[in-house]
Amino acid sequence: MHLKSCPLYIQQQNPVSSNTVNLNHIESSESSLDSTKLPFTLQDLKAAIPAECFQPNVAKSLFYFIRDILIIGLLYAVANYLDSWFFWPIFWLMQGTMFWALFVVGHDCGHQSFSKHKWLNDLIGHLSHTPILVPYHGWRISHRTHHKNTGNIDNDESWYPVTESQYQEMPLAQKIGRYYVFLLAYPVYLFKRSPNKEGSHFSPNSPLFKPAEKWDIITSTTLWLGMVALLGFLTYQWGWMWLLKNYAAPYIVFVIWLDLVTFLHHTEPELPWYRGEDWTFLKGAISSIDRDYGFVNHIHHDIGTHVAHHIFLNIPHYNLLKATEAIKPIMGEYFHKSEEPIWKSLWRSAISCHFVPDTGGQVYYTSNNKYSRELLRGNRQQS
Repeated sequence: MHLKSCPLYIQQQNPVSSNTVNLNHIESSESSLDSTKLPFTLQDLKAAIPAECFQPNVAKSLFYFIRDILIIGLLYAVANYLDSWFFWPIFWLMQGTMFWALFVVGHDCGHQSFSKHKWLNDLIGHLSHTPILVPYHGWRISHRTHHKNTGNIDNDESWYPVTESQYQEMPLAQKIGRYYVFLLAYPVYLFKRSPNKEGSHFSPNSPLFKPAEKWDIITSTTLWLGMVALLGFLTYQWGWMWLLKNYAAPYIVFVIWLDLVTFLHHTEPELPWYRGEDWTFLKGAISSIDRDYGFVNHIHHDIGTHVAHHIFLNIPHYNLLKATEAIKPIMGEYFHKSEEPIWKSLWRSAISCHFVPDTGGQVYYTSNNKYSRELLRGNRQQS
């Protein structure tokens, strides 16, 4: 698989302060003089997508939410009925995967693509995220920052690269966390954020949030603490083994899924990252990659269909496949998709994507690993 690095047009993008990216503003600012350097504009992509793809269907959205809840309940019933150590590990894998699927439903709510009703989005978002120990509003707002700045080395929020000098100065414990046990990073991110950035997803005074968002954060944190208290009470009633079997083990599987998928969304040796005026919203949005998770695709609501989602985040998950097929002919070689097995992509990115150069407007991941550097050099020369 080779992803071609193409010179994209350069244009300054102003930040957007709403809960979701202001598409009309982006369309206006992304379509000016430099469009000659790119064979399509944001308007071209939007025009290619059937209009119904942008319209959430409340009944369909609720169906997926209820389906996930029912499966989670059924798995709990079967596991506790059998109460067999032959089944518990199977249950952990299945239930952790369903926790991840439920997170994706809340992800749509955070983007206001679950429905056109903010109160319903926020309600289902809390019902989806609180049971799996995700502070809905805190995550929603930091995730908004990620979407507004995707591919921007300085301003992105999720899985952005460190520079070579930062890598060299990074403490050993931080290197181990970022490069060796990164599939368990999400809880740490919620409390401490990413390297070289500060802020907790639980504090209304965090630099992640605006003063006007104070009560949203207090609400989510209060509900999160309530869930922790409930787990503590149930553990007091039934013991630590109950917590391990019924919650802790599936939760760890969920965290691994979340870190695995989000890491692979944006960590790919041949995806460019940008600095300063070399970055624009559209360049950053298409600097993502679609991946195939096999039979899990439908279970976790096609979240691997990620390029279209970053360009138009108001498309509900159940319309992403249709939207993707519509934009692929327009984007051509600018559309990034990997056909590699997930384990292979994970290994390749983990050993190859350690840091980016200290300078340059458009840069790529590299590594101190001699083998991976030679491999990357060969792939880019072929591209």
